[in-house]
Amino acid sequence: MKKSRVLSMVLAAALLTVPLAGCGNTPGGSGDEIVIGGLAPLTGSVAQYGVAVDNAVKMAVDDINDKGGLLGKRIKYISYDEKGDPTEATNAYTRLVDQDKIVALIGDVTSAPCEAVAQQAARDKLPMITPSGTSEAITTYGENVFRACFIDPYQGQLMASYASKKLNAKTAAILFDNGDPYSSGIADAFEAAAKALGMTITNKEGYASKSTDFNSQLTKIKAGNPDVLLLPVYYNDVVLIAKQAKDQGLTATLLGADGWDGVAAQLDAASADVVKNAYFCSQYSASSSDPALQNFLKTYKEKYNEEPNMFAVLGYDAMQIMAAAIEKAGTTNSAAVIKALRETNYKGLTGTTTFDDKRNPVREAIITSFDGLNYKVVESYSMS
Repeated sequence: MKKSRVLSMVLAAALLTVPLAGCGNTPGGSGDEIVIGGLAPLTGSVAQYGVAVDNAVKMAVDDINDKGGLLGKRIKYISYDEKGDPTEATNAYTRLVDQDKIVALIGDVTSAPCEAVAQQAARDKLPMITPSGTSEAITTYGENVFRACFIDPYQGQLMASYASKKLNAKTAAILFDNGDPYSSGIADAFEAAAKALGMTITNKEGYASKSTDFNSQLTKIKAGNPDVLLLPVYYNDVVLIAKQAKDQGLTATLLGADGWDGVAAQLDAASADVVKNAYFCSQYSASSSDPALQNFLKTYKEKYNEEPNMFAVLGYDAMQIMAAAIEKAGTTNSAAVIKALRETNYKGLTGTTTFDDKRNPVREAIITSFDGLNYKVVESYSMS
């Protein structure tokens, strides 16, 4: 065998055994595109949230690509409908990783599918940021998992503080979906915080997911005559419960969390008063004078022919935060991107976001009420 041929074979073997520079865990970082995945419920009972997030992420991708992309490449965004189901979500995640070769994930949107996906992403050490998954457990699965929204306990604690210190409430009741970790997480945190503030919990009533008749629980709650009633549920349940509460003559002030975003779209002139004088915590103010936010709200409405909700705003910020981390890292290598995410100091549509040691965002909440069929910002509020 000729010496040159032997040398060629040795070099070939070396190339097979030595990793190529920059290839470590960067499946979607080659070629002319950087592939980022998305998961959202685009159909089903919480599709309003998923569609808003997906639409806004696409807007963020367009804005980034219009400005030259990331690391000199265009972002390719691939998203799948998980129908609000954890099994559908994990199957879609596997497709994104194995088939589409994503380098990062924006999603999921609601808590239960997000928890399921976070466990897979943690095993893969894939950079992941959920725009709106609020369950406290989500970010505990791995140091690669971040979120752009407030966690459930924070929202429960904040609304208990607001009820006590701003509404002077002495008694409170809770009606929650006992099959939903988002709902039960906020309910438990509110209960503990309210008691610590000296409030009395007159009733804590649960109901099965997808229930439509809440009269039995509301009858018990009315008998307790609470000052406030916490409804830590999503917008579709809020409207049903609020209507039945009004029919029963329940006079407690209704309180909620960010799942209430979407309530206004479910109301009409005949039903608007069912949430009159109700309060919920949100993560941004549509009436803000920030030009970037106002431009986003205007562009979203023009593009999709509907008003953007809080989930749209969070979706846009989540994509921009991930993109900023990739740019700062200078690579799509997972470890480098995760390190850059930890160091985030991003001024976005929801304000300036940094992350705490559990990868949850640090910023103020917006207390929101209703003015007829529209939302009304009451004030910025924090427990500090």
